[in-house]
Amino acid sequence: MRKSIFLLATALFATAAAAAESADEAAEKLATQVCTACHGPGGVSTSPQFPRLAAQPAPYLVAQIKAFRANTRGEPEAHDYMLGMVTLIDDATAEALGRYFARQAPAPGTPGDAKRVAQGRQVFEHGIAERGIAACATCHGAHAEGNTIFPRLAGQHAAYLVKQLKAIQSRLRQSPVMHGIIKDLTPAEMDALAAYLQSLG
Repeated sequence: MRKSIFLLATALFATAAAAAESADEAAEKLATQVCTACHGPGGVSTSPQFPRLAAQPAPYLVAQIKAFRANTRGEPEAHDYMLGMVTLIDDATAEALGRYFARQAPAPGTPGDAKRVAQGRQVFEHGIAERGIAACATCHGAHAEGNTIFPRLAGQHAAYLVKQLKAIQSRLRQSPVMHGIIKDLTPAEMDALAAYLQSLG
């Protein structure tokens, strides 16, 4: 499947270049005809293997595209899926893709176990002061809506969030500031935090 998606992306870029389409037009075609295969229509994926891109801040999305392109995202699974795609994306198209997904409607929240959600909310809003863990809301917004280079976490798949927390904690995904904040989170705290964030619409 990945090979066919890559070939479709190549064809779309060739067509866009031949027609002298704008970056926004090329990005919309790419988003609706290629990205949607994994990330879902409008960036709302159904599989927790693939993150939801809908309503993500454009600067964050552009930064991630460039990180994949520069081969600095270390998680093998994400790298294997994305490297072939992003080699075709120039800066103008990356920025246009960021704008496209940023204006899509966010994914709805998915309710979870009430006790775990409440525990996760406590960590998100207040952190764990006695262990030096800062409140996630400080950077990600009061409602986890994201802010410039800080991603939207509201409505994201819980399983994907836990996977990324573990990748950052183990330094498989390089994010020095985040690593310093979450390095002492326990697996149970990660699960609770992810359950809370998935519940937000």
